[in-house]
Amino acid sequence: MEKTSAQGPLEKLEQWDDFVASRYKADRTPDEFRQHTQDAPSVVREFYRLNHTHQTRDFVEQKRRQYLSLEKQRMSVWEAMKYLNTLVDDSDPDTDLSQIQHLLQTAEAIRRDGNPHWMVVTGLIHDLGKILWLWGEPQWAVVGDTFPVACPWSDKIVYSEYFSANPDSQVARYQTGLGVYQEGCGLDNVLMSWGHDEYLYHVVRNYLPEPALYMIRYHSFYPWHKEGAYHPLMNSRDHEMLPWVQKFNPYDLYSKGVEKPDVDQLKPYYQELIAEFFPAELHW
Repeated sequence: MEKTSAQGPLEKLEQWDDFVASRYKADRTPDEFRQHTQDAPSVVREFYRLNHTHQTRDFVEQKRRQYLSLEKQRMSVWEAMKYLNTLVDDSDPDTDLSQIQHLLQTAEAIRRDGNPHWMVVTGLIHDLGKILWLWGEPQWAVVGDTFPVACPWSDKIVYSEYFSANPDSQVARYQTGLGVYQEGCGLDNVLMSWGHDEYLYHVVRNYLPEPALYMIRYHSFYPWHKEGAYHPLMNSRDHEMLPWVQKFNPYDLYSKGVEKPDVDQLKPYYQELIAEFFPAELHW
């Protein structure tokens, strides 16, 4: 029997990451893509069913009111990393990497390729919004491919058939044309499904350059940056920023390796890097 979490069907949050990384493996043919989706573990399919059923416009607006005042906690970036590190996965005997080590793997891969400091620190922090899970949010409101709400769902969204159970499917205004949006309105004016991406964007929006903020906010928006959907909503700035999100995506998906980063050795470098961009404490 497949074990499940009290907060959702996945055995661990990383099970979604692993599914996405495998789904977008290089050189996968369309037939292989469809077969991979059909053969996904039942817990992954159930996760997407819950996500697509419950991510309504009303739900997203309620979560934004709940969290975006940023009054949950005050802590530094490194403290947030340590806090996320308390998310221990006892169900995966083949993985003994801590959450901090996973974050460092992404950052180190970006650093090895000679990318700018702001991109390295973006790799380090890009998943810190997953602390929502530690505050009791269900898995489907923390991770998952993101998508706009209050407009028709693209068939490029994986398991888009599950949207038939979403209450917004019965709101005619949301399912006509571009829904509540205007062509070229810009993604910043589009309400996205709720999760770790949108939350972290609001935590760090005053401290990083615009390409970094796009990477954080839209790195799970696979229907857009991998499948080419929702382009009618884009403005000129979105078109300029899209290549940055696409550049970041391979580091997000494929930087996990077998080599364990030495946290103690790397900590001084990354604490100095964090201090280059962020104050001593952030509002979460």
